Amino acid sequence: MNDIRRNDLIERFISTRRHTEHICKPLKIEDYVLQPVADVSPPKWHLGHTSWFFETFILLQFDPTYEAYNPQYNFVFNSYYESVGERVVRVNRGNLSRPTVEQVYDYRRHIDTEISRLLTNNEISADLEKLMILGINHEQQHQELLITDIKYILGNNPLFPVYDVQAIAEQISDPARPVSFQEGIYEIGFDGDGFCFDNETMHHKVYLNEFAISSEVITNREYLEFMNDGGYENFVYWHADGWDWVIKNQIKAPLYWHHYQGDWHRYHLDGFKTVEPDSPVCHVSYYEAFAFASWKGTRLPTEAEWEIASDRINWGKRWEWTESAYLPYPGFKKEKGAIGEYNGKFMVNQMVLRGASEATSKGHSRSTYRNFFYPDARWQFTGIRIIL
Repeated sequence: MNDIRRNDLIERFISTRRHTEHICKPLKIEDYVLQPVADVSPPKWHLGHTSWFFETFILLQFDPTYEAYNPQYNFVFNSYYESVGERVVRVNRGNLSRPTVEQVYDYRRHIDTEISRLLTNNEISADLEKLMILGINHEQQHQELLITDIKYILGNNPLFPVYDVQAIAEQISDPARPVSFQEGIYEIGFDGDGFCFDNETMHHKVYLNEFAISSEVITNREYLEFMNDGGYENFVYWHADGWDWVIKNQIKAPLYWHHYQGDWHRYHLDGFKTVEPDSPVCHVSYYEAFAFASWKGTRLPTEAEWEIASDRINWGKRWEWTESAYLPYPGFKKEKGAIGEYNGKFMVNQMVLRGASEATSKGHSRSTYRNFFYPDARWQFTGIRIIL
């Protein structure tokens, strides 16, 4: 590897690590350790886990002289890698008062120093470069998770504290228009140079019927029409599982929406405010997205339709639910070892989301990106686009 590529890799690593800590800068020390629900991890855990990833898969693999910073951290900060060893049960991450926040930041500084030393003083093999780039993208994923988890932590505080007035502003959608495509054979999946996750690989052909897709995601104004028309009270629009979810959890609106003094308000990172009608609806589950599309007399796009349309529609404001189950592309094979656990083992019972969101880190989005969550998940920045 030449010096330009080496320096670029080091700079990408350092800037990514700094941005993670920048996201945490507005937090108070008490905010770092909370875990209101199982899906939400404490910010302190994210800071430690992303450091553990670089230590476990790079330092311990490529530096024969390196010794683990603290052997107990493998148990504390391992997320779901069965082949790496036992770990703290996810729901118990919020019970970890130790290591302290200060100790986790010390751990981060140690990993930053050791990775920089490794990259500066050694030949960077193709395998090392590949894992470094994966580690950087992994940390960028956790940057978005940090923002969503921080929002959940603060949004479930009855005082609705402001995270940062200028952190992430609500966006306004343009007027929607239909974007039409002829039936035929198309190609989807990552194909080219640069990074992608393994679940994007295996570029392949798909046959699509003629379709038209909305150029914009659904707004709060449109979603309010669904709500005011009894969308949450009429089982006709819902899957059976979705209707059971609505009844069991008494769902009446998107996450973070509150009916207060005769009007709908929302909690966002800039605080508690009246719902903005022309902003894209956010924090809805697949169940809700499906029900809205059903109420409109249409459906959600498949992930293939979305990808084919991606260069002609406006995307990036919300992760968009599709009508596609999260399954492997034809010919997909998991990589060997722990890295093979990254995506492949989750290809069951989840739905694909496409695009990106206002919380997605810069440079961490592309039209082939396959995000995935369970159909009831809505703490992420998720929205709706429909077929017209």
